[in-house]
Amino acid sequence: MRGAGGSERLSRFPPVPDSVTDGAIAELAQFMRGRTVLVLTGAGISTDSGIPDYRGPESIKLPRKPIWYREFLHDAAARKRYWSRSAIGWPKIHNARPNIAHRILVEMERDGTVSGIVTQNVDGLHQSAGNGKVLELHGSLDTVLCLQCLRSEAREHLQGRLLESNPGWDNQGAPLAPDGDAELPESLVESFMVPACLQCGGMLKPNVTFFGENVRKDRVEKALAMLDNAETLLVLGSSLAVYSGYRFPIRAAEQSKAVFIVNQGPTRADHLATVQIAGYLKDVLPRLKEAL
Repeated sequence: MRGAGGSERLSRFPPVPDSVTDGAIAELAQFMRGRTVLVLTGAGISTDSGIPDYRGPESIKLPRKPIWYREFLHDAAARKRYWSRSAIGWPKIHNARPNIAHRILVEMERDGTVSGIVTQNVDGLHQSAGNGKVLELHGSLDTVLCLQCLRSEAREHLQGRLLESNPGWDNQGAPLAPDGDAELPESLVESFMVPACLQCGGMLKPNVTFFGENVRKDRVEKALAMLDNAETLLVLGSSLAVYSGYRFPIRAAEQSKAVFIVNQGPTRADHLATVQIAGYLKDVLPRLKEAL
């Protein structure tokens, strides 16, 4: 296990998210001070903007069946299920606003502490907050792509077409789920009409990486280059359960770079952490900024 500068060190503060001590903040600030930091964010940074996550303590407690890439490509019923739920969930994502954690990262970018942000999120909230050095590892829900002619369309424009083809659909009451999704019974989905590409009539897919789909190679290479050019890695609000995020603390540890983790629960990379804090980002980040 490697810490800052290659020394072996691991601090965990504490197991209860709502009792982060000043000592924990001070130690994290000590390691970060004077070093450039690449930030890796997950769904946990957006929960205070009203967007639920998959695995956190506040995540939806219903059986989840996210769309898988091959299923979306080859099963018309799966595409109906995706777009019917997205038609309800998208406005809540679109109308979400950055929270204090996003705003603190803007300040940290401006003062030179944060060299860039790699986000696993697809909600665009880092850019809305004002961050300029953001790489969206899994794409963005803001656009959809035709898989036949590659024409792109604004998701907001497609929303109008979805509701025009399915009058009154936006009145369906359904709890919001992660990634602009919503929970709907299958019986409602069967009648949903899915619009096609306006240019060629081809299949439309949100411009995001689905479960079971490879992250674009150019994005991975650019994100890893951002890590290579930073001195430390700060993970915020991610369990790192998926390898696309987990690869970053692995690479940082291989380069003897400090890995800092702030998350409400355990993560896949806890054994690689130089400093690990179980805490709410809305509480930890303002205090960390002040300590720096």
